[in-house]
Amino acid sequence: MRPRRLEELAGQSHVLGAGKLLRRMLEADAITSIILHGPPGTGKTTLAELIAAHSKRHFVRENAASVGVKRIREVVDEATNRLELEGRRTILFLDEIHRFTRSQQDVLLSDVERGLITLIGATTENPLFAVNSALVSRSTLFRLQPLSEEEVVGVLRRAIADKERGYGGLDVRASDEALALWACKCDGDARRALTALEVAVLSAQKRDGGGTPILIDRQAAEDSIQLKAAVYDGTGDEHYDTISAFIKSVRGSDPDAAIYWLARMLEAGEDPRFIARRLAILASEDIGNADPRGIMVAAACWELVERIGMPEARITLAQTTAYLALAPKSNASYTAVDAAITDVREGRTVPVPVHIKDGNVAKAGKLSAGGLSGESYRYAHDDGATDPHLGKVGLQDYLGVAKRYYLPTEHGHEKAMREALERARQARGQG
Repeated sequence: MRPRRLEELAGQSHVLGAGKLLRRMLEADAITSIILHGPPGTGKTTLAELIAAHSKRHFVRENAASVGVKRIREVVDEATNRLELEGRRTILFLDEIHRFTRSQQDVLLSDVERGLITLIGATTENPLFAVNSALVSRSTLFRLQPLSEEEVVGVLRRAIADKERGYGGLDVRASDEALALWACKCDGDARRALTALEVAVLSAQKRDGGGTPILIDRQAAEDSIQLKAAVYDGTGDEHYDTISAFIKSVRGSDPDAAIYWLARMLEAGEDPRFIARRLAILASEDIGNADPRGIMVAAACWELVERIGMPEARITLAQTTAYLALAPKSNASYTAVDAAITDVREGRTVPVPVHIKDGNVAKAGKLSAGGLSGESYRYAHDDGATDPHLGKVGLQDYLGVAKRYYLPTEHGHEKAMREALERARQARGQG
């Protein structure tokens, strides 16, 4: 059921719709090197074949993981002869292009730049991270999206009705519920949905012996599609994308979204200790002193996950996720230390004020107790202002320059800290 014309391709209107870039390139016959990336079953190989057919170019398909330098030289030589004898250009389609090696590139890229060969690559990875920069810089990138449920249902209906390549020659009747179930469970992968249809039809033929209508209801559809496997690579894009979605959901105070992404990671086999570690970082980075208990909850979670393990650790992770998602948020500590680090790296070094240097130095006679400023250290417990929240407040300058790094928010516990800080600054004459 692979589409034979662009009009038959399901989805991808964002690149093939009227006025979109790839459509304009095809209409102008201005196809250059392209990298197609996206989840499995979205039509990357199919689209490459359709581009070749539309532009009337010869199509050569190879896998970047297995093609060698010798084969690449053969393809280049054949393309040269084809262009000289037939006036026909060649498209080289490389599946898994992220596995293309430097030596393979060196053989091919000069011919690609001269236009002798048009390179189309396909990958499920993000090419900006996974594909060699030399290829990316010479290519136009197009991301293919998973098909919508409506588009998958359309693909299935065409397969059932098609008399030449599908099941139009048989009396196949699939209920709307069956089609909807396949469309949902295939996760936008048309190939997986068609495989489920094929399994349902073939198993029904074997069971009934043929000659009778093949009826596919919801139960038959359920039986014919395997358990949905999460598209998740523990070291690839999905790993980073999903943990990013998880952290951003907690930061954005959405426990429902956060727990969904948590479940997605756990079902895909993510290490629960990795998730606990990220929650501990978030507790300081995004909650901070707005709720000082947040870091304690996160620390307890990490310890319990180490001790308990899966599957019970999922409950602890969910509890911590919900708590941190609904905790008041502040990144004041995070921004404070980064601002100070920036000043340390880029600004002029601030010397330690003499009156707060190590007392042992003064005792050794290297500096007078009063130092150059004539001021001695004043012990805050004996010679300080009294504050109802802070207790004793030191009345000296402890930095030596007029600079503020910690700026508490009005959220949660930090509101009280902000008020106490302002009182302390007022007492030191820094208001």
